Amino acid sequence: MSIYLDKNSKVIVQGITGGEGSYHTARMLSYGTNVVGGVTPGKGGQKSEHGLPVFDTVKQAVEATGATHTCIFVPPPFAADALFEAHDAGITLAVCITEGLPVHDVLRVVGATPGMQIIGPNCPGLISPGKATIGIMPGHIFKEGNIGVISRSGTLTYEVVDLLTRSGFGQSTCVGIGGDPIIGTVFVDCLRAFANDAQTEAIVLCGEIGGSDEEDAAAFIKEHLAGKPVIAFIGGRNAPPGKSLGHAGAIISGNFGTAQSKIAAFQAAGVPVADRPSEVPRLLAQRLGVTV
Repeated sequence: MSIYLDKNSKVIVQGITGGEGSYHTARMLSYGTNVVGGVTPGKGGQKSEHGLPVFDTVKQAVEATGATHTCIFVPPPFAADALFEAHDAGITLAVCITEGLPVHDVLRVVGATPGMQIIGPNCPGLISPGKATIGIMPGHIFKEGNIGVISRSGTLTYEVVDLLTRSGFGQSTCVGIGGDPIIGTVFVDCLRAFANDAQTEAIVLCGEIGGSDEEDAAAFIKEHLAGKPVIAFIGGRNAPPGKSLGHAGAIISGNFGTAQSKIAAFQAAGVPVADRPSEVPRLLAQRLGVTV
């Protein structure tokens, strides 16, 4: 099993004829993702350079292909409308790679698309190793296994996953939730899904300064995840006081959202927190009672 995505998931790409959409569609196809078509208004009836059918609307694509998942490579001014269109067409999971969406646009979409899970915006996507990937993750560093990974940072995801793979820990699903202030899927959503996934035996959570998502995750772990070990890492612990760094979501207000408050919350929930990414495999091995 895995969460959110498997080899049978039918995927379309909104913006498939653009440079980024076309490039990453090719990468998704080469990994084995079941990409069944794409959408570019005004180019319906054509074939993409991958030989996939192109449709003018998501509704046409869903009716013709039975797609349930979409990957969005649409410029920021139009990305919110692309999400609304996907929802109206019956898509159940949308991965929005686009960055730079206005916060008010995201708030409007997240609150008005029931039944469609949104991952992102401004995220690297997700991958169920050995099955399928949606987004921009480098598939070659992943290995199929039983460790779930959740991260706000794309590059931190890649670093931690590479360390896990090199240490012999394969992954069930890895989700890059994105670092914007408002996102569709948060840590707790992924933790809940992993809790119900038979393949996932342990979870690695990579957070960063700003917001309260990590504190919320710690509370959920304490109440609902006693049976599955969780290891955490928090980026930004050396940020100067009052400084916001990196992602738009990395905003600190007083002592709220600091690395120290997040680390304390995880420790109170019994979650070991790595001082640096390279410590994650060792802490995971200790919790699982294995050697690396």
